[in-house]
Amino acid sequence: MNRKEMEDQVIQSYQQDEQMMILVFAQWCINHDLKPVDLYKEAYPDQAGNESLNQALELTVPKKEAGEIPDDTLLGVLSLFGNEDLAFVVTKYMEKFKK
Repeated sequence: MNRKEMEDQVIQSYQQDEQMMILVFAQWCINHDLKPVDLYKEAYPDQAGNESLNQALELTVPKKEAGEIPDDTLLGVLSLFGNEDLAFVVTKYMEKFKK
């Protein structure tokens, strides 16, 4: 495998992992009766629509069919990909659920 092929493979792997992070976020929102697009807009108000989020929404399942996604898992994957603003918004909702 040459250098270019290796770089392409690393990029593809990162993009797949990022898409999985978005799916985890979207499903967590669905599981908590929240709209993922609304939370995303709250975190990133200056960004237009997010095509990756729209794609992830197509892969989510209804709340009753989904497995539980622990809060720490969601915060961990958001942090791993540098989505601190989104993690902040999610944490705010997590605190509301605990009250």
